Amino acid sequence: MTGIIQVTTTVSDQADAERIAASLVAQRLAACVQISGPIESTYRSKGQIETSQEWVCAIKTSEALFSNVERAIRDLHSNDEPEIMAMSINAASAGYREWVLASVKVSDE
Repeated sequence: MTGIIQVTTTVSDQADAERIAASLVAQRLAACVQISGPIESTYRSKGQIETSQEWVCAIKTSEALFSNVERAIRDLHSNDEPEIMAMSINAASAGYREWVLASVKVSDE
């Protein structure tokens, strides 16, 4: 295990993605947020099949910060129940891992 994770969330427009990315990095909850899009998503909502354009935020952070990142995304996101998923990073170059962990701040809560 590397101690780092990639958290993903999707938002409805690029401005929201940029706002979330800037906030997470400024708060030292993320070392880096990569924004991709637009993508097309198909999903079920309120019994209907919907299709919409979205932007993806790929957030590089410490495993220990997941709950803080989740809370920050929820505070900034326009959806009541946003997509917030974390993937464990099983292997990473030592230098990249060290950079991610040095770039975020794990508080002593």
